[in-house]
Amino acid sequence: MSESGGLRWPGSAANSADEAWLTAIAEAAAGDSQAPLELLVEYLTLLADAAISGRRPREHELAIVRELGRRAAEQGIPAGRVVDLYLSAAWRMWRDLPDVVPYRDRDTVRASAQAVLRAVGEVSAVLVDSYQIATQHLIRQEESLRRELIDDLLRGDPDVAGIVERAEPFGLDLGRPHQVVLARPADTLSEGDTSVSTLEAFILDRFGDREVLVATKEGLLVVLIPATASSTAPRTTTQGVGTLIHDALIRHRSGREWRVTTGRPYPGSYGIARSYEEAREALTLADRLQLDAAVVDAEDMLVYRVLIRDQAAIVDLIQAVLGPLTQARGGAEPLLQTLEAYFATGEVATEAARRLSMSVRTVTYRLDKVKTLTGHDPGDPAQRFTLHIAVLGARLLDWPARDLPSGAEAHA
Repeated sequence: MSESGGLRWPGSAANSADEAWLTAIAEAAAGDSQAPLELLVEYLTLLADAAISGRRPREHELAIVRELGRRAAEQGIPAGRVVDLYLSAAWRMWRDLPDVVPYRDRDTVRASAQAVLRAVGEVSAVLVDSYQIATQHLIRQEESLRRELIDDLLRGDPDVAGIVERAEPFGLDLGRPHQVVLARPADTLSEGDTSVSTLEAFILDRFGDREVLVATKEGLLVVLIPATASSTAPRTTTQGVGTLIHDALIRHRSGREWRVTTGRPYPGSYGIARSYEEAREALTLADRLQLDAAVVDAEDMLVYRVLIRDQAAIVDLIQAVLGPLTQARGGAEPLLQTLEAYFATGEVATEAARRLSMSVRTVTYRLDKVKTLTGHDPGDPAQRFTLHIAVLGARLLDWPARDLPSGAEAHA
């Protein structure tokens, strides 16, 4: 086994074919295909042996080709370029072979051609198969690393230095502000849902920034996206991102309903965890409040977060103000629905009746019932505020469908 031109040509071909000739073919083929000529090791020698002796590629030679296919995939060389390298080397060798080993008759030429074509076919099949297997492995490995990175970012991993190092291959600059957007379908989000890849392609095309990660977590689509650095109105930008993502999801599958929530942008790895908590809490609050909006911004939910933070106080308020509604025929729920609609329509009974699909007389009757039972008049500005806050608190705690937390639980 000897070395020439930076390549080592193994096998019996080294005895029957000039190594300088093999090196020249390798360099020419590599130049045409823009692929490393090292990927041709073993290939040219087995082709030369096939042309000269008619033998088929041996298993150890195919194993080397298999390894070269894996190496090409790991180096990110396009598959077409690798195949082009092998085909280019094959036709160059066949073109020059009569000058190296003169053929005496037509039958010999035919047999040699068949042997070379058979060798090219076997080697190409092994090469492509190995390349595809390696590519699939790399994709699964990258998906796993991406999922682990996102999980650690969302939970606020304390190993900041490690997070920064792991984020670099994905193009994430954690010094920049990022925000988290959550999207949840009305139905379930199955494993391998195409919404993930479609949404990531849309965001990259729309914003032209590779600092985007899209993944699934606990039945949600999680989007990590950098805040627009040039924006002077972060609130408007945040709302726009949520709407854009919602519209893209709707277009991807017509008729599928989504709720999208957006956290506010913050810098650093801990900022990502904070934005995620805001978006997740906004999703929970929107559900409890039975909001109709498909896109909810965390900033719009700040007042509700204030309410829920002091749970003991809101429990006391609900019990004191709304507790008497449980004495009404049918319980507290119908009266709570009426109050909700009344406050949502600007205290206009006719609009509340339309929203509830009932007569104005029924609405006014229920409002009077609330006044009688609670001692608070929904039409009185001072008392209306107390009632409204109590109703919001009831929805946040899912009362009366669920019992209110006990004293110890409320203070926990």
